[in-house]
Amino acid sequence: MFRNDAWLDQLEEEVIDPDRVIIDPHHHLWDGDVNGGVELFYTLDDLWKDTGAGHNVTHTIFMECRSSYLADGPEHLRPVGETVFVRQCALKSKQETGRATIAALIAHADCSHAKLDETLDAHEAAGEGLFRGIRHAGSWDPEPEFLMIPPAAHEGLYAQQDFRKGVQRLGARGLTYDTWHYHHQNRDFYELAKAVPDTQMVLDHFGTPLGVGRFAEKRGEVFSAWKDDVAKIAKCENVVAKLGGLAMPDNGMGWIGRAKPPTSDEFVEVQSDYYHHMIDCFGPERCMFESNFPVDRLSISYRVLWNGLKKIAARYSEDEQEKMFSGVAKKIYSL
Repeated sequence: MFRNDAWLDQLEEEVIDPDRVIIDPHHHLWDGDVNGGVELFYTLDDLWKDTGAGHNVTHTIFMECRSSYLADGPEHLRPVGETVFVRQCALKSKQETGRATIAALIAHADCSHAKLDETLDAHEAAGEGLFRGIRHAGSWDPEPEFLMIPPAAHEGLYAQQDFRKGVQRLGARGLTYDTWHYHHQNRDFYELAKAVPDTQMVLDHFGTPLGVGRFAEKRGEVFSAWKDDVAKIAKCENVVAKLGGLAMPDNGMGWIGRAKPPTSDEFVEVQSDYYHHMIDCFGPERCMFESNFPVDRLSISYRVLWNGLKKIAARYSEDEQEKMFSGVAKKIYSL
C-alpha cells in the first residue's frame, strides 16, 4: 500500500534548516499485517529511509495501528503483541548510531473494558520502559463506504460512562490518551475532555477535517465549523494538539493519483490556515508537529512534508519552533 517511491521521487527539494532537531511524535509500523483486506508493510528500514531523507529527526514515537496483534488468547490482551513487536524495533533502533531512535510507544487498549488495568499492566511489562499511553480512537462516520481508512469505533463512544472511566483511569496511572476522530465529532471530544480533566489528552490530526463523501467540495464550510470547535477544545487545558495528518486520503486534498506529488509550497498554500489557527488557539507550548507516516506518505514525501512544516513555522520565534518540533513531544511523552 505504501510502496510509492517512484511517484514520490519525481520531486526533489533541498532540505530547509537541516540542523533543526525533530522528534516525530506519530508514526506507524507494519510487517505484513492485513487491515481492511489490504496487506500493509512499513518496517523499521522503511522508517529510517524516510527519517534519513535529510531532516535531523533524532527520535520518534510509535502510534498504535493494529500491528502484530497476538493471534489468540483473551481479546483484551491481543494488542500487547504490537507492543512486543515495537519494543524489538526500538531496541534495534537504539543500536544504530546516526539513525532515528524509537523512544516511546503508544499502545491500544479498550478503555471501556472491565479488565483495562490488566491490559495496561501487560503493556507496561512488554514495553520495558517504552510504554507511555493509549490510543483508543473514537473515529466513527455514518458513511464509511466513502472512507479509504476504516473508522475505528462505534457511534457515541466518547459519551459512554465506562469509556470515560477508562480514560480517567489512564490519567490516574500517569498515562496519556491519544485519539483520532473526524471533524463532526469534535464537540463530542470537547465534552469528553471536560469530563476527564486529570488525564493528559492528545488530539491527533487536527480532528480530521473530512473532504470526501458528503463533505466533498465543502472545504470552506467544514473549515468554518472546524475553527469554532477547535477554539472550544483549546480551552480544555488537559488537551494538546498534534499538527499533521492532513494529507490522508480522506481529507480530500486530491493529491493521490496525480501525475506528480505536491511541493512544499503547495502543501503550505493548502494547509497553512489549519496550522496557524491551531497554534493561535493552543499556543506553541501545546502543539507538536507530526508526520503520520506512512499514511500521509500516500500523498507527500517525508522530506517535502517537513520542508512544508518548517515554512509554516518560520513566522514563530526560535523558542516557539523548538517547542513544536521537539520540546512539546519530549514533555508530553516523558522522553
